[in-house]
Amino acid sequence: MKLISRKQMWSNLSLGSIALLFSSFALAQHTAPWNAPESAKSQKNPFPPDKSSIKRGKDSYITECARCHGETGKGNGPAVVRLDKVIPPDLTNDQVQNQSDGELYWKISEGRRPMPYKKKALTDDQRWDVINYIRSLKGK
Repeated sequence: MKLISRKQMWSNLSLGSIALLFSSFALAQHTAPWNAPESAKSQKNPFPPDKSSIKRGKDSYITECARCHGETGKGNGPAVVRLDKVIPPDLTNDQVQNQSDGELYWKISEGRRPMPYKKKALTDDQRWDVINYIRSLKGK
């Protein structure tokens, strides 16, 4: 049996405490409500939800979102198994569908772990089209 000094013991406890603290923050981030700022809520989608926009949105969605949210938005994409207890929301349900376009645009743009922000992966126009596609999933 190897003996460790008090200094080593406190050092190990401190590292363990830090790890626990960070994991608590990460868990709290996923359980806390994810609210867009008031300024985002009133932002309007500049693209009407026509067939063309929905098609473009679906293409972008399949490329950037489906791996976690699933092809039909149910939160059952193939990457979910790697998300460590975090289940992406069902994009077809009222909790998502009742949010304004501006709220969804802000969330897609900014992201929240484990969801990456999409400001660089998708253009502004593509993000608006994705919202039109998400709207088309309601009730499916």
